[in-house]
Amino acid sequence: MKIFAYSYTEPLLEAIPDKTIWGWEVDRVYQDLGKRAELEQLLGDCKGEPPDYLLIRRVEELGESVEEVCDRLVQLESFGIEIVPLESQLTIIKDDIIEANGEEAIADSGKLTPKSVTRTDILKLFQDLQENQRSRKIRKGHARNRLKALPPPGKAPYGYRRGKDRYALDRSAAAVVKDFFEHFLLYGSLRGAVRYIDKKYGKKISATTGRRWLTNSAYRGDLEYRNKETISNTHVPIISRQEAAQVDRLLRRNRRLPPRTASAPRSLAGLVRCARCQSQTIVTKVTSYRQKREYLYLRPGSCPLKPKCKALPYQEILEKTIEAICRELPLAVAGLEMPNMDGVKGGIIGAIASKEGFLSELPELAARGLLDNETAELRAYKLRTEIAELQGKFAELPPVNLIETAKAVAYPQFWLDLSESERRFYFREFIEKIEIVREAKEWRLELIFIF
Repeated sequence: MKIFAYSYTEPLLEAIPDKTIWGWEVDRVYQDLGKRAELEQLLGDCKGEPPDYLLIRRVEELGESVEEVCDRLVQLESFGIEIVPLESQLTIIKDDIIEANGEEAIADSGKLTPKSVTRTDILKLFQDLQENQRSRKIRKGHARNRLKALPPPGKAPYGYRRGKDRYALDRSAAAVVKDFFEHFLLYGSLRGAVRYIDKKYGKKISATTGRRWLTNSAYRGDLEYRNKETISNTHVPIISRQEAAQVDRLLRRNRRLPPRTASAPRSLAGLVRCARCQSQTIVTKVTSYRQKREYLYLRPGSCPLKPKCKALPYQEILEKTIEAICRELPLAVAGLEMPNMDGVKGGIIGAIASKEGFLSELPELAARGLLDNETAELRAYKLRTEIAELQGKFAELPPVNLIETAKAVAYPQFWLDLSESERRFYFREFIEKIEIVREAKEWRLELIFIF
């Protein structure tokens, strides 16, 4: 029994399949990439000594249109070849269409057992084939646009308008987006930034939309496509690379906190936990009758013990937290084994420069005929996505020297001079959680740092 296999790969849409995907001992594999020269070779070889079976992944790989596919099927049928598409439940054999499973189609005896089908089954096959070909053409067109770094289809993000070949700034809307990012960077609060632009500009958005703004590659001057690949520096950004890295870091930090505490007005909100009952504490406010003075307490939100763990004065816990962080932070940082960040950053910068050098050489190689235009565009696209990935890794690196920063903030006056929102921002840069350890009539604090 003689078996051939054929596959067609569109380099814009998919990777070349492995030769072991067929699951059978194949005498020869024909693989086409972009063009169907191997298919013509297959048809020529079949005129001399045709195989018993031809394995294909999908029927639509035999041509660009339904007419081409049918023409190739007729040619192969004339050679007496049985065609087995592995990714379809329909197997074409000679002039009949039968139902069979790709892996079970070839029995030990080397024969297939035909089953009768109706005209409706045949019509459905060609309708599916036509729809698949249409979908493939659309995806291929989108892939060509990606090679040229054109914006994806659809409405431009708020702050931009669609230009001829790239996003252009809508200056009035871009000012709103820029102010939104600056407020978030200053206070680290998503909901606070949403309320801010609503109050200042009358621009109402939900917290979900605000989060999409913060993570949208378009505001960083990049394009991200549906295949999750990103091309950098395609249009004018609204925020810088440094600001984007800070935004990503704040979002990662806020994910560790309980919901809504990132925008809480008090700096200890979401950080303090009772070690005895393991309950998260909440800030409560108490006022005296007919007096303006108010008192703040931290009490366990859902203490299951009886009697319940008592509330403690907020200001006292704040003062002890500042004392503990000034005492313990330098010691904790000094004990860390810090990698050579300058070396890591230098390696990434060197890799980016190397790929940008290759990218700049592609037009010359295409002009000299060493690369055809399609191959040059595909290589340029891959280099751009690799550069964008390296830039993302670079942005994730710590922006400051942690040891020097710990020394700078290890003074009580630094913390006391900050507002509550500013103190909230800096507490969360270093502290993962604060535990209240109750001992008889006394209590103490334990700080758990994020590193």
